Amino acid sequence: VQLQASGGGLVQPGGSLRLSCAISGLALEKNNIGWFRQAPGKQRERVSCTSSDDGSAYYADSVKGRFAISRDNAKNTVYLQMSSLKPEDTAVYYCNAYNPISTHDYWGQGTLVTVSS
Repeated sequence: VQLQASGGGLVQPGGSLRLSCAISGLALEKNNIGWFRQAPGKQRERVSCTSSDDGSAYYADSVKGRFAISRDNAKNTVYLQMSSLKPEDTAVYYCNAYNPISTHDYWGQGTLVTVSS
């Protein structure tokens, strides 16, 4: 199983980025897929996730209305569209796949997002 996150980079406050997580070795539709982030000196936090059951989405309060998660099961890829970025969004972003039946948990390598002028 591999989760390959990409799309990070340097962006000015107010800008946008789209992160991608290409997943191989597991069936996307059977897994909850999430994006987490970890800023320097802080704990990893869940940013957003999408359910395998009904496709419903969860967002942390800090990103509601600015971030949008989507999944393309045919391409086995999950996206995180980030808009109106703030300096406090600076972090390494990780994608995660969790199978609620087997409880298997998989992580990607992370992609760095830096929001700075």
